[in-house]
Amino acid sequence: MREWLARQFELSRGGAGHNVRSMEGLRGFAVFLVFLVHYATLVNPWVLGNAFLHSFASAVHTMGNAGVDLFFVLSGYLIYGSLISRSQNFMRFMMRRVRRIYPAFIAVLVIYIGLSFVFPAENKIPSALSSASVYLLQNFLLLPGLFPIEPLVTVSWSLSYEMFYYLAIPLLILFLDLRRRDAKWRVVFFSLVAATVAAYCAFYGGHVRLIMFVSGILLHEALAGRSISPPGSVPAVLALAAGLFSTILPVPGSAGYVLKIVILFAAFFTLCFTCFGHQSAWLPKAFSWTPLRWLGNMSYSYYLLHGLALKSGFLVLSKILGTAGSGVLVFWGMLPLMFALTLIPSIGLFLLVERPFSLAPALEARKPLGQEKVIYSRNSQTGSR
Repeated sequence: MREWLARQFELSRGGAGHNVRSMEGLRGFAVFLVFLVHYATLVNPWVLGNAFLHSFASAVHTMGNAGVDLFFVLSGYLIYGSLISRSQNFMRFMMRRVRRIYPAFIAVLVIYIGLSFVFPAENKIPSALSSASVYLLQNFLLLPGLFPIEPLVTVSWSLSYEMFYYLAIPLLILFLDLRRRDAKWRVVFFSLVAATVAAYCAFYGGHVRLIMFVSGILLHEALAGRSISPPGSVPAVLALAAGLFSTILPVPGSAGYVLKIVILFAAFFTLCFTCFGHQSAWLPKAFSWTPLRWLGNMSYSYYLLHGLALKSGFLVLSKILGTAGSGVLVFWGMLPLMFALTLIPSIGLFLLVERPFSLAPALEARKPLGQEKVIYSRNSQTGSR
């Protein structure tokens, strides 16, 4: 059984690739944070009667949203590192990105469209044919997120951020000739970009979470330059804790929200810097735990489908229990069971769609002549979930 699991979920050349093992684990950690967001939302009817537990669930929900920001940092690091190291044809690069994103997304989009007709009360598609066509096209083009459009697939808003980054960063590298620039120049430039976006969003609002990609870019420059040493595991854990707890600070308004994102910007930079630059430390070894890495390797499929599975599980639970009973027992007792439930359809999507249609073509393109079995790294070929 373990050998079968390794063949399906071990994507990092036996785990020997540079930075790969802890990066896979960080993806697993990120997607588990996202799971907690939806779990805390759906378990809410069972915890309303317990003030402390309700407040705890609300805090978990808020902190869990940082999982998406960690994904953005990893995407910023991977995609920038790939593009800054060598010139690449823009159209071929974008086709690889489309192939990475769309097969699993289309499969889940079709499921959501089908369920919209089965459960009319949950239907987000407009009734008019013309409006429905426009809405579905907007979702297919991954416009919800950057634009004020309600996503049909709830979590797909973040894919618009990813696609914007995929489009913008290669053009920015080309037009500013960043490969020929000094590394310090690039660091100063991207730091100013992040500071400018953060300042604008603090005053006027906007998509400040885009600066998380810059955190990944600066991470690549720090690791490539080797001019500063990464911190140890304890400072990295403290930074992670500070970043997560900052999300629940009672700081209102756009400026308060920007402050929280800036703290996460620094926290995830520190965490990843330690994990990628200090691989013998205990923290990157903890993130290299095999089950966590395997979750990270299927994190995109899990990200797309876990919410639907979770909602189905709680629907069944409400039919069995109603909303009566001990909130504490339901909250803690159902957490591992619901997490296990979400794994089942996500594994199916990964094995039936994502792996053969998104990951396998890149594997075949890099496989040496005559080599029959290669376990490959996502380090150079995926920047998303």
